[in-house]
Amino acid sequence: MPDHNADHNLARQAERQLAAIGDGDSLFFEGKWHTRGGMADRAARVAAGFAGHGVAPGDRVVILMANCPEVVISYTALFRAGAVITPLIFLVTVAELAHALDSSGAVAVVTTPEFLAKVGAAVRAQVRPSVRFVAVVGDIPADVPPDLTVVPYAELEANEPGSIVDRADDDLAALLFTGGTTGRSKGVPLTHDNLFWCGSAGHQASDVEGATTSLVPLPLAHAYGLLVTCIGTHTEEPGKMLLMRWFDPAGWLDLAATHKASRAPLVPSMIQMLLAQPLEDYDLSALVSVSSGAAPLPAGVREQFEKRVPSAQIYEGYGCTESASIISTNPYGRRKVGSVGLPIPGCEVSIRDDDDRELPVGEDGEICARSPGIMSGYWQAPDATAVTVIDGWLHTGDIGHVDGDGYLYVVDRKKDLIIRGGFNVYPRDIEDVLVTHPAVAMAAAVGRPDDRLGEEVVAFVSLRPDAQATEDELVAYAKEHIAASKYPRQVRVVDQVPLTSVGKLDRKKLRQLVREG
Repeated sequence: MPDHNADHNLARQAERQLAAIGDGDSLFFEGKWHTRGGMADRAARVAAGFAGHGVAPGDRVVILMANCPEVVISYTALFRAGAVITPLIFLVTVAELAHALDSSGAVAVVTTPEFLAKVGAAVRAQVRPSVRFVAVVGDIPADVPPDLTVVPYAELEANEPGSIVDRADDDLAALLFTGGTTGRSKGVPLTHDNLFWCGSAGHQASDVEGATTSLVPLPLAHAYGLLVTCIGTHTEEPGKMLLMRWFDPAGWLDLAATHKASRAPLVPSMIQMLLAQPLEDYDLSALVSVSSGAAPLPAGVREQFEKRVPSAQIYEGYGCTESASIISTNPYGRRKVGSVGLPIPGCEVSIRDDDDRELPVGEDGEICARSPGIMSGYWQAPDATAVTVIDGWLHTGDIGHVDGDGYLYVVDRKKDLIIRGGFNVYPRDIEDVLVTHPAVAMAAAVGRPDDRLGEEVVAFVSLRPDAQATEDELVAYAKEHIAASKYPRQVRVVDQVPLTSVGKLDRKKLRQLVREG
């Protein structure tokens, strides 16, 4: 169980770990090793730089970058400064980023040169301007707009290290956004205690003795990627992370073989893409544990991967942003194929019916969970909180059951969420954009099964009288207004979008149309 007598300040946990296991190579990125001591020193300096630029305890700071060492450094630095990290996937659109800035009230953004124009446009689009400066990792372009205050990251790092700001365990450490950052997505506030507890319990539940080299292609801005970094601060032996800027199957195999990766967190679509590679041409014999999460894993994908990489087994887990990405996982050496494992230490799982009554073993119902890692409620959304967190129990909206040994099985999703390549896609996000097209009268989106991505987004639209629009035109329109991770790759024009007898979108009928091709 996590140590509840310890100070759960995430920056102090990182400091304790460094003192316990000492310096040494820690993070490998694009041909270069970074040491634990060096990363810690940089974080301490950047923390002082943030404070010097007016970032106060409790302030939110958006981090919008592809994976790089500075993401990890910025997380630790902001924890040291007592501030709150607000990580965003770099694929967000300007409108989505502007919403996140408004919702969070962020005082600063950390980004890289290729995203500076997007950040500037989002800052100017804020309804409630809050961003005071933008820190840029790397060379600053010459054409920075005069109305944008830009600070070189190197300037933040040039400060003398300061001490860690005291924060209570229940103080906010991170503000994540569910399913992207549109007006429909919700902010998920996670405290130091939430993330400390999930890191500690997650480490205990998934530890593989001797498997100390982890290959990480997950976006660190995703809840799953953040969990991996939190788990890493609880390892008792010197571990190494091989960090990829983003997932590339051939690059993943090169890193795994060259550096003898022993474990790897992946999402099912990544595993599927690896199966399209010549796995047998690489020495993957050191790989013993693959963690799979963020979306359901097809049985055939698991079977193929384990047949072709016989040293490795895939361990499925389950969680959501509201639970800091972990509720259950299959313990090493004790997995049940098809299950998402046992609740992590200290987490309770209850299967409930529609009247919130607990169901017996084996019966399907809504998966509910309670633990110190679960959020207390959505950010500034009391109505959404009231129906999601009831008496401390998180109602996930997912359907499943537990067996007699306590292993959890996810059967279906109660909500209409589409999970594309591990990213959450909310149908309303798609629908609200498509109906802004002048030719579109009504729109609806559903998911269809996809071997590579788990699900693909399909939209149906009906057109206004006498209006015309081709399906390719509507796909292009959606692509322009929706993040690359979730725009529909197929839009079907129909005479009438199916509705139920009470006028709601008939998603059951839509899924039938998808199945019928």
